Amino acid sequence: MGIGALAERFGLGTHVLRYWEERGLLAPSRDAAGRRRYGEEHVTRVAVVLRAKEAGLSLDVIRALVSPTEPGRRGEVLRGEAEALRARVAAGRAALELVECAMGCEREDVTGCAHFVRAVAERTGADAAAPPGTGPRR
Repeated sequence: MGIGALAERFGLGTHVLRYWEERGLLAPSRDAAGRRRYGEEHVTRVAVVLRAKEAGLSLDVIRALVSPTEPGRRGEVLRGEAEALRARVAAGRAALELVECAMGCEREDVTGCAHFVRAVAERTGADAAAPPGTGPRR
């Protein structure tokens, strides 16, 4: 199939497929006139790239996932990405905990919530005793 048909199948612009080709994610064959030709293996590759992008992976990481690379390079890239993902997951969990704490607090200013004060104290290594006027009104 041609570039237009492949792009349409996924709701993409043809420029996206050309860019992915430049970045080493796609390698279409060419017909006698030099037009790009895509087969079912390219359909699968586009689906994989889109899924990986939806998961938040960069094109460089996706290329490491799907393209042949020098020995050890794939593992190096993926170990770095895994560490970055772990950090983002931890940050997301901390943000969710903060938001859920604030949702459960009846105070207008969450910094007066006893639970919040304790969490900040734990983070700063300060005395966890709540300041005056920050009783258990959660």
